[in-house]
Amino acid sequence: MSAPDEHPALVPGRWFDGHSSKARHVVVSLRPTPQGPSLVLHPLSQPGAEPTVFTWKHVGWPEAWNERKPQPRVVVDLRDHGSVEIDAVAEWRAALAAAGERPSLAQRMQTRWPVLLGVTAAAVIGLTLFYRYGTPWAATQLTRFVPIGWETSVAENVLRQMDDGTLKPSKLPPERQAQLRARFDALAQQAPPGLLRYPSYRPPLTLEFRSGMGANAFALPGGKIVMTDGIVKAAADKGLDDNALVGVLAHEIGHVVQRHTTRMVVQQGVLNMGLGLALGDVSGIVSTGASVLTGLAYSRSHEREADCYAIAVMTRAALPTAPMGQLLLAIARDEKNEENKDSSNNKKEPGKDSADAPMPQSAASAPDAARKRKLGKEAESHPVWSLLSSHPETVKRATELEQGHAPHCAKS
Repeated sequence: MSAPDEHPALVPGRWFDGHSSKARHVVVSLRPTPQGPSLVLHPLSQPGAEPTVFTWKHVGWPEAWNERKPQPRVVVDLRDHGSVEIDAVAEWRAALAAAGERPSLAQRMQTRWPVLLGVTAAAVIGLTLFYRYGTPWAATQLTRFVPIGWETSVAENVLRQMDDGTLKPSKLPPERQAQLRARFDALAQQAPPGLLRYPSYRPPLTLEFRSGMGANAFALPGGKIVMTDGIVKAAADKGLDDNALVGVLAHEIGHVVQRHTTRMVVQQGVLNMGLGLALGDVSGIVSTGASVLTGLAYSRSHEREADCYAIAVMTRAALPTAPMGQLLLAIARDEKNEENKDSSNNKKEPGKDSADAPMPQSAASAPDAARKRKLGKEAESHPVWSLLSSHPETVKRATELEQGHAPHCAKS
């Protein structure tokens, strides 16, 4: 053992033992141990008395806040044995260093700017990576444990809210609805197994018709898909056959079978909610799921995954995807014209607000600015799903759908 270890530095101090208000003068020494320095108190009032030893874990070691401006007095917390006050701060710090004390990361962050900045940068990068990659992965895994019954309850709640607000009963003739349902049911049987993220997930797929929202279609968790009269009319007005609508339905089926809505619910708040679902505790979640859904928007990867699913299903059924792409472009073009018209009207009426208040994003995709203005204030309090999405760009998506293949789609 080296000389400094044999004769550790002695630092004067005052010990308040917790039993008396009067301080006991002591000499403090620090001894190195594998776990960290131990603190030894030598009472001056009792020469020859045995010193009191406190191990590393039984001492509340004071931290240094500024190495250049040390505090005038150090107070060492001895837990149930009171505390020791030391005025010789420099000698105390030197004795700690000689006993092998290593400042904690928190202390180094408090005393050294480079350490603080480095830890902050590492934390930001770590959180960003976790949000970008870790959270989607965790949500995908947790979704496996979400029961279909929960999804169905949420879907019914959301659709009920929308029926009380934005949506209205469909005006399509029953025979026309039956015709489209027959195409939908046939399409639902064409699921390509190689594209299913959850092969054992088999929700009952159903098609509903509504009006009151314009040209639109959206998917709810658990298998319910809604198509509006507006999109049926838009396809007819553009001279497109029903393959355009079937392609839209294929895209929405892709959202359902890949469980995009549920994955986004789990991802957005969510990891704690997902853990509750995984453990089987779903109490209170059904009642909050609908409100969570109204603030969600499909990610770029989800939209692409749904497009790839639509292309695969249409190819498997020997149906063209070009009409779907043409319909997508036509609707986007109409909404662009509507946006330009609104902008022109706003310039002519400087006293009028340039746009309505922002509308919540939906579970299926983020509607563009034109749709927000088009739906008006009534739709602001309801979720709106749309095949159109800025993730990725509408023109690029439509082009890929027309060609029947996208570079990011796995080749089957």
